[in-house]
Amino acid sequence: MKVTFVSNYINHHQIPFCDAMYAGNRDFSFVQTEPMEEERIKMGWGADRESLAYLHLFYEEEAFCRKLIEESDVVLFGGVDEESYIEKRLRDKKPVVRLSERIYKSGQWKMISPRGLIQKYKDHTCHRKDPVYLLCCGAYVASDFHLVRAYPEKMFKWGYFPECKEQDIEALLAAKRARREAEGRVTLIWAGRFIDWKHPEFAILAGERLKKDGIDFKITMVGGGAMEEALKTMVKEKKLSDKVEFVGFKKPEEVRRYMENSDIHLFTSDYMEGWGAVLNESMNSGCAPVCDCGPGAVPFLYEGDNMCIYPCRNFEKFYEELTNLIQNPDRMEKMGHSAYFTIHDRWNAKVAAERLQGFLEGLMKGSILSQKQGILSPAEVIAPGKMYRYLQNKSKM
Repeated sequence: MKVTFVSNYINHHQIPFCDAMYAGNRDFSFVQTEPMEEERIKMGWGADRESLAYLHLFYEEEAFCRKLIEESDVVLFGGVDEESYIEKRLRDKKPVVRLSERIYKSGQWKMISPRGLIQKYKDHTCHRKDPVYLLCCGAYVASDFHLVRAYPEKMFKWGYFPECKEQDIEALLAAKRARREAEGRVTLIWAGRFIDWKHPEFAILAGERLKKDGIDFKITMVGGGAMEEALKTMVKEKKLSDKVEFVGFKKPEEVRRYMENSDIHLFTSDYMEGWGAVLNESMNSGCAPVCDCGPGAVPFLYEGDNMCIYPCRNFEKFYEELTNLIQNPDRMEKMGHSAYFTIHDRWNAKVAAERLQGFLEGLMKGSILSQKQGILSPAEVIAPGKMYRYLQNKSKM
């Protein structure tokens, strides 16, 4: 079965999945439609294109790529705003599987825009009865598309699948425990771009409260961005320079090493975070995550005992969850253990590729083979404002 994945560019979050697809199907290709932005290359997101046998660049091999898209049995399409790449397939009613993050990240009230609704109808709703399916890269995607009446009974859980490292989790957690006991402090990590909707200031404000409450700690801030100078000023003003370390942008493998030496991951992004692959990485590194319920990854990866969650942008609840975890090291360690196995056993590129291959084979035979839970299970329609309570109730079941 010839499968082609069309997206803006390939990066370290997609390569493990694409490698797994190619390993199981040599007729898998990835078509990159544009060069990667310089900022993301500096962040270490670039790929060695020569090592990826399945990678083709549309802007260098246009004729070949157009032919590939047209002749494939199934096209996976996501991360591209330009619909022209799949217009002919849609007209010919050939199978297309879309991958999408939220379309109303900044608020579902935006769906009232007449111009926006017309565009959503052209791109999505008018194909509701065609062989077009949606893989939801985040827990709020289904709710957004439900508002425009697109993909009824054809929306499934998906995400991003960065490298899943095989760890000796018992040894890793033991090393974290030994370091924690030797230093007499807990180590926290925050990683990402320093921009407003990722709320890196929560980490600094937490540091201020921890110091005031007599709890020893170290916070490693990995990344950079528009808020960097303001954050560093906050640290100086709050006299936290001996507690908070800024290490700048690091390559993905370096970020993982910081995570492997950290006890708790602070994941503070709000609803503007479509997925948040940094959460996959920290969980695979045995961190106990404290998460805003806003990022798309959180509700999909949440299993009750593998992370702490708090209502979107609620600092008091965030700090409450954080201190409860710090004051209960056994719980923290068990949470890191559970977090690791969520990624290792259920949410990784290998599982995603195997399930997708079966799903696509089913589509070619005229049937939808969805899973009961996890990757490629039906995506529930839950409004953003109701998600936190839904997750709380689910964890009690």
